[in-house]
Amino acid sequence: MTINSLRDGESWIDPEVSARAIIDDCPLTNRELDALRLTREGYSVADIASTLFLAQGTVRNYLSSSIGKTQTRSRHEAARVAHTNEWL
Repeated sequence: MTINSLRDGESWIDPEVSARAIIDDCPLTNRELDALRLTREGYSVADIASTLFLAQGTVRNYLSSSIGKTQTRSRHEAARVAHTNEWL
């Protein structure tokens, strides 16, 4: 890549920066991660809600969203995927 290429409108992205962006790209919100972390520790929905000071329905919504984003079928599978991807 040369200065002239950039001047002519070509794009350049630092390979290290782009690789880091892919690795660190967690689709889950902090609250979804909180709920999955407690799921991994064996907490029930009621226990998660109490620990995070949330309604049980809100916890279920976070877990459901996590399941969708991780393309899994249960909160336990979602927690496993999050752990495997080092998001937890």
